Amino acid sequence: MAEPDRQAQVVVSDSDAGARLDQVLAARLADVSRSQAQRLIREGCVTIGGRAAKGSLLVAAGTTIDVRFPAADTGGPVAEPLALTILHDDADIVVVDKPAGMVVHPAAGHGSGTMVNALLHHVRGLSGAGGRERPGIVHRLDKGTSGVMVIARHDRAHRALSGQFHDRQVQKEYIALVWGHPTRGRRFDQPIGRDPRHRKRFSSRASRARAALTVMTDVERLDGVSLVRVQIHTGRTHQIRVHLSEAGYPVVGDELYGGVRKDVPAGLAATRRLDRPFLHASRLAFMHPSTGEPVAFDAPLPDDLRDVVATLRRASRRHDIPLDEGVK
Repeated sequence: MAEPDRQAQVVVSDSDAGARLDQVLAARLADVSRSQAQRLIREGCVTIGGRAAKGSLLVAAGTTIDVRFPAADTGGPVAEPLALTILHDDADIVVVDKPAGMVVHPAAGHGSGTMVNALLHHVRGLSGAGGRERPGIVHRLDKGTSGVMVIARHDRAHRALSGQFHDRQVQKEYIALVWGHPTRGRRFDQPIGRDPRHRKRFSSRASRARAALTVMTDVERLDGVSLVRVQIHTGRTHQIRVHLSEAGYPVVGDELYGGVRKDVPAGLAATRRLDRPFLHASRLAFMHPSTGEPVAFDAPLPDDLRDVVATLRRASRRHDIPLDEGVK
C-alpha cells in the first residue's frame, strides 16, 4: 500500500510577518530548505485558504499556511554501473571528478547515463533536497566540462552547501585553453542571461541578465593560445565560456561560443583533436558542512586535455614546463 502524503501547518508569527512565503517555510519547517520550499510551492503543495500560494507572497501575521509533502515516488533515476572517480567520501559529502561528456542529472533527452545514475550505483545515501531527479546534487557542470564536484549525502549537508554557494563562499577554480593572449588579473563582470536571439546560448545582451564575475588569475602564453586559470565568484550558466568569448578569448574547442577553428597553423593542429571545450573545474574549496573546517579538493587535468597542452608546449618550445606547473 502506498504511503499517504504528509501534512504540515504553519501559522505566521509576528516576527515572520512581511517575509516571503518560501523564507518562512524554510525557517519554520524542520529539514526543509528554501529550495525545497520553492519546489513545493511550484508543485501546488502549499496553500493558503485552500488556494495555491506563490513563493513571492509576503505573508501577514496570523496567516495559516497548509503544506502537503507528497509521498516518495519510486520512479526516479536508477543506479547504473558507470565509471566515476571518487576523490573523497565521508558521512556528509562525496567529492567526484566528473568526466567530460557526462550530463549531471536526468533531463529531457538524457534519461540515463548521467552522473546521478552513476552516483546511485557507487554511493549509498544521497540528499533528496534537490528533488527526485537530482539526489545529492548541489551544483552543476556543463556536459562538456570535466572536473571536481561536491555531492550532499543528506539534507542538512545539502542546505549548508547550498547556502555557501548562494552566499559566494565557495572558491571555484577552472583551467581553460583560450584563443589569444589575455592579461593576468583581468576581471569580467558583465551580467549574463539567456541570449535573446540564440536560445541555446547565454550572453550579456539579455534583457533579464544576472550579475556575474570571472577573474583570470594566471596566464601561460603559448603560440596563438593561452593556458589560463580562472576563478568564478558567481555560478551563471556558461559563465566562463560567455565572458571569455565576448572578450575575444573563446575557449578552444567550444563550438557554441566560437572556439572551434579549422584553418590553423601547423603548431596549433593539436587544437583540432578536441571534441569538447577545453574547460576543466580544477579546484573546489568550501567549509565542511559538519565540522565547519575549510576543505579543498583538486582534480587533475584529464588525459585528453593534458595531451593537447603537451603538444602545444612542444610546438612553442615550452616543453620544459611540467604539465602541473604551467598554470599555478
